[in-house]
Amino acid sequence: MTTSTLRPLFSAALGLLLVPAAHAQQYQKTATGLQLSTDSLTVQVQFYSPDIVRVVKFPKGKEIEPKSLAVVQTPAPGKLKYASKNGLISLSSPSTEVRIDPKTGQVYFLTAKNQPLISEKANGSRFTAKQDLGTATYRVRQLFQLAPNEAVYGLGQHQDGHLNYRGQKVLLKQRNLEIAVPVLHSGKGYGLFWDNYSTTQFTDSEQGAMFDSEVGDCADYYLLNGNGTADGVVAQYRSLTGQAPLFPRWTLGFWQSKERYRSQDETVGVVKKYRALSVPLDGIVQDWQYWGENNDYWNSTEFGNPRFPNPQGMVDEVHALHAHQIISVWPSFGKKTKIYQELAAKDMLFDFITWPKTPHVKVYDAFDPEARDIYWSYLNKNIFRLGMDGWWLDATEPDQLQPFDTDDDNETALGSFRRVRNAYPLVSTTGVYQHQRAASEAKRVFILTRSAFAGQQRNATMVWSGDVNSRWDVLAKQIPAALNLSLAGFPYWNSDIGGFFPSGDYPKGVQDPAFQELFTRWQQFAALTPMMRAHGEYTPREIYQFGEKGSWAFDAQKKFIDLRYRLQPYLYANAWGVTSRAGTLMRALLMDFPTDPKVTDLSSEYMFGPALLVRPVTEAQYVKRPDRNQPIPPDFSQTKSTEVYLPAGTSWVDFWTGKRHRGGQTVQRATPIDLMPLYVRAGAVLPLGPLQQYTGEKPDAPLEIRVYPGADGEFTLYEDENDNYNYEKGAYATTRLRWNDKARQLTVENRAGSFPGMQQERTFRVVLVDEQHGTGVGEGTEPAKEVRYVGKKLTVKL
Repeated sequence: MTTSTLRPLFSAALGLLLVPAAHAQQYQKTATGLQLSTDSLTVQVQFYSPDIVRVVKFPKGKEIEPKSLAVVQTPAPGKLKYASKNGLISLSSPSTEVRIDPKTGQVYFLTAKNQPLISEKANGSRFTAKQDLGTATYRVRQLFQLAPNEAVYGLGQHQDGHLNYRGQKVLLKQRNLEIAVPVLHSGKGYGLFWDNYSTTQFTDSEQGAMFDSEVGDCADYYLLNGNGTADGVVAQYRSLTGQAPLFPRWTLGFWQSKERYRSQDETVGVVKKYRALSVPLDGIVQDWQYWGENNDYWNSTEFGNPRFPNPQGMVDEVHALHAHQIISVWPSFGKKTKIYQELAAKDMLFDFITWPKTPHVKVYDAFDPEARDIYWSYLNKNIFRLGMDGWWLDATEPDQLQPFDTDDDNETALGSFRRVRNAYPLVSTTGVYQHQRAASEAKRVFILTRSAFAGQQRNATMVWSGDVNSRWDVLAKQIPAALNLSLAGFPYWNSDIGGFFPSGDYPKGVQDPAFQELFTRWQQFAALTPMMRAHGEYTPREIYQFGEKGSWAFDAQKKFIDLRYRLQPYLYANAWGVTSRAGTLMRALLMDFPTDPKVTDLSSEYMFGPALLVRPVTEAQYVKRPDRNQPIPPDFSQTKSTEVYLPAGTSWVDFWTGKRHRGGQTVQRATPIDLMPLYVRAGAVLPLGPLQQYTGEKPDAPLEIRVYPGADGEFTLYEDENDNYNYEKGAYATTRLRWNDKARQLTVENRAGSFPGMQQERTFRVVLVDEQHGTGVGEGTEPAKEVRYVGKKLTVKL
């Protein structure tokens, strides 16, 4: 649903065929499905593919043409079969059947094998007439019937700690910390996308599962048939709303940020300090007020702050240090900025209180394509031309610090703000992505942003979880928050390492060992998420602020930064899987172990790619403070432990020790401060790169290939030019590695593809992992076999 045009009832000029149906009802075949009318409703069923079905409902006597902001797929239904069954109209593709009650308009969804997926409740479509800025419209509610023990996930990112949303209420409204994505993902292997952009309440109760939207001209939703698998649901969602493009490889390294670096010397100095300490770093982030500290010049996109006298020199110096930089840009502008004045002259600014809290700062109408053009023109001439490597688009909800009911009466290019508000981050990031793609194909788009809506993954966006508090319970809640966003179809997520707001619980900041423990555990978690980024306010976050080399906090943090860099080949190949196969990097355990009932609502651990089981430590173990204002030293005299569930159906190998465990059991894993429980699935083929200071520092270095015996397995390496869009034209190479467990043999297949600058030869160090070999972060010095690969098939016997 989006903006729609109300028109006189259905015209025969559309060329639809009237077909007699049961009970003297009639339906019309269409090119993609059918349309029928009951006494009160018009129902349209449209197959977008054999696995994707759209249902549109609206009160009889109206005809609308809803145009989606989120959907990009063109309907291609394939061959459809029409039939009547037990008084119901049946419409089916080779994989999905839809049945409609011609009396009530109630819709049922089944598989081709007659297995129920989901159905609407009887009389579950409700339209309450209302006015919105003088336009006749409705409050729209649709009620669905879920199976008794069915688990449901997705709905975006929320900080309530829930993984399974059965029996829960979730308000879908864009806010800091809350990301509204109306995609419901069922454990039965199907999904629902509710295509409405107004504030929506999802409720699951004894009455059913309901989407209740504040404004809509129709009920508009899509059934996504994943054919029984979670990956299938995500694949259908991405097919419908757009694939996620590939980020530049350097974004998979470690990022340093804080609120805020106050001069270009400080920004560059942080990179220099990391290089001097030999701590890996790829990304540095410039936060706000590079434009100056007077809010009348808020977000001018110009370097008006005298502490940034040479922005071109800053960017060049960061690049000379083999690092990259992104910069903060907001959707709001101070009244004395040139961009504010240009937008105001065209009536393209909203009138509500945003950040910073002053009437002189206003948010632009990103729903207006001309406003998006103006926005980009300032980003381009003031920032992108410098060679800036990416964007931090903050507060894309957009932020409403003191919301009033009248805020929603702001008029956008697509109607009231009330009607379209949840789609603001989608259209805002669309403008930047499309304009940068038009400006240059040499630099891949990277957008870090705080909010998202369905379809936004196609805009090269990395979502972060917002300005979270620095607390252990908040750290624990980041895991289900991230997993539900992944299950809603978004592949890229991260959080502020250490939490954004530490001052309440940690007034001494980085000087408090209790904060150091929280930060260290949060950083370990972040190393196994799509983006590893330290950020926050009040206290410094750089590794050298936690102590010198040899101190526990410094050494524990560097260990996991090193792990991140060793995992680069694994990460980049999985990123390619996201782009090429609609893959998911951060995976709820139910995605890989759907038959294990113990993982249905297990929110404390997850898979990172196909091989790694991650169990973050989310409670204080070594620093117990009686008084937050009186820091005390850590007590490492006794090593603590953490409970880890190892899913059934496979065996598991401890990454740190090589010890093997059977699946389907809970183990107690010792957790010294420099270790987070990490297990590898039997049969995994895990490629590891060299220890290095930045991605690409050692392109000729051997790759260590760790093989975890116990099952057959495989992995496909991916390589390209790392930072342009030539991969879209086929300029990349893949190498498939296959492990035959019974034969104890690794086969490296012929390299497929090529690209400019490709290494023709490479050394593989192949290690068969056990308790003496191939463990931990370190580079193995005594591999089982070392082979030279020249792109031709070879086998390694272990």
